[in-house]
Amino acid sequence: MKRTKFKGGKILALAAALLCSTASLGSTYAYADTAQDQAAQAAAQAQAAEQAFVPAVSGQITSCKITGDKQNIEIGFNSSGDAAGTDGKIYIFEMQPFEDEIGSRRDYAASAAALGSTSVTIPLNLGTPQDRLYSRFMLAVYDGADFLPVSKPHYITNPEIVAKNQEAFKDPLTKKGLNIEIDMLSDAFDLGVKHVTTNIAFSQIMGTGITYNYDGVTYNFNKAVVDAYDETISALSGKGMTVTVILLNDWNPNTPDLIYPGTQKSSNAFYYMFNAQTENGFEQTKAIASFLADHYSGKNPNYGKVSNWIIGNEINNQQWNYMGSTDLTTYVKAYQKAFRVIYTAIKSTNANDRVYFSLDYNWMNEIDGKLKYGGKQIVDSFNSIANTEGQMEWGLAYHPYPCPMTEPEFWDDPQSTGLFTNDFNSPVINFANLNVLTDYFVQETLRTPSGHVRHIILTEQGFTSYSPTRGNIPEIQAAAYAYSYYLVDSNPYIDAYTVSRQVDAPSEAKDGLKFGLWECDMNQPNLIVATKRKKIWQVFRDIDKKNATLEATEFAKPIIGISKWSDVVPDFKWRNLEN
Repeated sequence: MKRTKFKGGKILALAAALLCSTASLGSTYAYADTAQDQAAQAAAQAQAAEQAFVPAVSGQITSCKITGDKQNIEIGFNSSGDAAGTDGKIYIFEMQPFEDEIGSRRDYAASAAALGSTSVTIPLNLGTPQDRLYSRFMLAVYDGADFLPVSKPHYITNPEIVAKNQEAFKDPLTKKGLNIEIDMLSDAFDLGVKHVTTNIAFSQIMGTGITYNYDGVTYNFNKAVVDAYDETISALSGKGMTVTVILLNDWNPNTPDLIYPGTQKSSNAFYYMFNAQTENGFEQTKAIASFLADHYSGKNPNYGKVSNWIIGNEINNQQWNYMGSTDLTTYVKAYQKAFRVIYTAIKSTNANDRVYFSLDYNWMNEIDGKLKYGGKQIVDSFNSIANTEGQMEWGLAYHPYPCPMTEPEFWDDPQSTGLFTNDFNSPVINFANLNVLTDYFVQETLRTPSGHVRHIILTEQGFTSYSPTRGNIPEIQAAAYAYSYYLVDSNPYIDAYTVSRQVDAPSEAKDGLKFGLWECDMNQPNLIVATKRKKIWQVFRDIDKKNATLEATEFAKPIIGISKWSDVVPDFKWRNLEN
């Protein structure tokens, strides 16, 4: 190849020109180099991500139970796939409810050979700072650098085995219940009330006066508030009534850790989502729940006995369980995480207490997917998550008010609203099609792990004695109660039916909602003062008495338009006594 030759002067001139050009463009080259470096770095990271090891092993925890000696946890699991790129083992990591990732941890609890089915046993450490009662467990593999998860998390499913109180649940003689006024306890006794409901505001338990130690940590609770609850609950359970407590998470600026993180106070919200998502929230929630379960275990008659626990109210509507606009799955996961903590605290103290979540009558109605969800959607999502992470003996507390609540004749609701069907996707389920609810729960997919139909209780419903178009209608109110009670009493899958008010509340009565068995003094709007019994009082008293029930409800037949109760009540309990 022929080479071009330059003489010395020309070479020096060219070099000088190149030097000047380079100097003038120096800053541009510097920026270009930086941009090129950043681009190269991003490309390298993307390539590294693409080349990151993805395990070809999948695993599943099939059981997670406390052993018979109450000292250990036996975790059964299986794994399958290709273990290439791993060390050939499966590692079991313990995680707290508020932990979502293994991260850089190395402190696995146990290990076993990958590919196949096996089980491991690890200490429970009950009652110590290392307590694993509330923990969840996850399977992972090791790729030489990191532990990578290969299963969904799974919780212990039999916390009741360690409970000190193993007494059987005491089923009342009948299903008749009433939300009573504590100063009218003698009236409730005259009425033969068997089921009662009361509320406990979660944050108010925190305070001073009571010292409580749990898992090595000391908590202080409000003695004055607890004493007031003691007075109510002991009075009720002392009369042989089955007490149901609704735990409500109120907004309290002094207890921010009890509220789900990131939740803002809302003028439209009455109560808020419980918090097991943060460490402080988890620790405080389990301590309060454990304290309440122990305090109301029945060991001290001055405290009383709580048998049923409802976690929140009507959770398909965030007005009662607020965390902010979110999709169904995110919402139910947050709720179930807290529910499980409270459930575990209760069941590990009182083995046969029952724990429920609550829904209103909007089964597949008034759904926006952000703040309101269908009751059916909640049930299905809750059950699906529990199937994966460990089933519980959860139950349903349902509120089948008439639709609308301003008229008592629920038997007309399907025709007047168009919101009722007899299939599982009915927009509304109330007394008019109550069998749809229990038929849904009879399905195999919704039964408990032992194969039983889950417990269902009706904990808030009532019928107004006033109509905006007809005025006072106490006879129709009483007829609606009689009809609805017979429907419940003849349905084997419903355990209890609690009427919402013993006495009309002035705050509701002024709007035409008069649900009580008694009228109230409207001249005392800030108090609930009974003045006069309504027709429903006598019907309520006699409805569950074999020798009086049919006579007490005879008046209702022409109101409803029937000649025999067995014509409209499937498997009517008293059909053999009908003429």
